[in-house]
Parts: sequence; structure tokens; C-alpha cells
Amino acid sequence: MTTVSAVDSDDEEINPVTMLLLDNDDDAQQKNGKKPEVAPTPIQHQNYHLTSIDSTVVIRQLPSQGLSFQLWPAAATFVKLLDSYHASNTDPFSAAITTAKRHPRLRILELGSGTGIVGIAAAAILGADVTVTDLPHVLVNLKFNADANSEVLAPRGGEVHVAPMSWGETEEMEAIGREYDLIIGSDVVYHDHLYEPLLQTLKFLLLDGGGDGGEKVFLMGHLRRWKKESGFFKRAKKHFQVELIHEDGPSSDSRTGVVVYRFAKKDAVFR
Repeated sequence: MTTVSAVDSDDEEINPVTMLLLDNDDDAQQKNGKKPEVAPTPIQHQNYHLTSIDSTVVIRQLPSQGLSFQLWPAAATFVKLLDSYHASNTDPFSAAITTAKRHPRLRILELGSGTGIVGIAAAAILGADVTVTDLPHVLVNLKFNADANSEVLAPRGGEVHVAPMSWGETEEMEAIGREYDLIIGSDVVYHDHLYEPLLQTLKFLLLDGGGDGGEKVFLMGHLRRWKKESGFFKRAKKHFQVELIHEDGPSSDSRTGVVVYRFAKKDAVFR
């Protein structure tokens, strides 16, 4: 199995076509003390047909409101992998889901949910109890998307709960708790000033107890855009076992494909 060191080189050339314009992100402006500019809000909708349950999830995007209101490339890959999941599959992604199902109903926490497509798809496909989280200003649209797809969730008993979470904030992390079987996220490594808060959150969730003693993992979909992202992975490997468990090939507009990593405590054993 390939380890994360494969993407650690600062010399790797990144295709600028795949780089999101992070300087325009409302999250970045808020972190810098600037109030995001008020602009017209064109609404876009994206349909995802989930073959495994023969249902369609509809997601509302508000691109003018910032990156948290748009669909990111790694989310599409994550949904595709969820849609191809079956308990009998032996690929590493499916195995991670199956191993996490230690209870009749899988409990999932999603970090940096954005539009909510991954968490909603997980609830619908797996019949899971999913808590989707993001910054407070993102939650209205996140809840809108969860409510809009409630009929898709119902047949398999899936549920989606919406909650605020600022990475690294102890009170918010404690309010969310650790009682989850699986932690997920997609395209969450972007602003370098958020690397340490994200790692603090992962340490709280994966290393500090809670759960029923099973090996808890974080599955992270990622499309690399910036050379500086290697710094996040170098820090992460000081605390976690980090393995590459899925890799898409390059697409027509990107020299790199989406990858999925599994984070776990260093002494975790996977069969």
C-alpha cells in the first residue's frame, strides 16, 4: 500500500488549472477580519444519481458566497466510492467502511461538509446516522440540502444532523463529541493556517479516547493543488498512520487525480 510520502516532494509541478481561487474565499476573508462582499447569489443545482439505491440527490450551490458553497472535486470521487460500496468488496475504501460498521447503524462525522453532498450520500447509501459540520455561516445552506433530500434518506433509515464546528476549538469539539464510528472529509486541506487546527481536531477525534475500542479512522478525499500541502502531511505523519487507499487517474483538466487517505493512530492494525 502506498504511503503519503509519495506526495511530499516540494518539487512536484502542480497544474494551475486545478487550483481554486482561495483568495476569494469567504472563509479566508473572515479569518483575515474582512467582511465578505455582498453580491448577487445565483443558485446552481447539481444532481447525483446514486446507482446503488436508484435515487437522485440534489445539491444547491451558491458560488458567489464562497468555496464552502460549491462542489469540490474530491467530493465527487468520495460519492462515487460510496455508491460502489458493498460489504463483500475487498478494496481498501470498502474495507474501511465495513470495519467501521461495529453497530447496526453506522455513526459518521463529516468535517468541513460544505454543501453536504458527501455526508448526505453516506446517509442515503449506508443508512447511516451522519453529523455534517462546518462554520456557522455555512450551516443554512447545509441544512437546506439535508432537508431537501430527506425523502432519499428515509428508505434506508439514514439521518443527517447539522452542527457547527470550528477546527481546533475545544468547546465546539467537545459539544460534537467522539462517539462516532467513522470520520470523513473531502478537500479539507487548503488554507495553510488551518493545517494545525485540523490536526488538533483529528487528534481529539482519533487519539483521545471515546468510541467502543475499535480502530477509528479518518477517510479524506484530496486533490492536491499547492506544493505547501506537503507540510500538512509531514505534520500529520508525526501523529498518525497515513496511507493512500485510493487514487483516480489524471483528468482532462488536471495532471493529478483525486486521492483518498486513511488516517489512524500509529499502532492501528488493518487486515
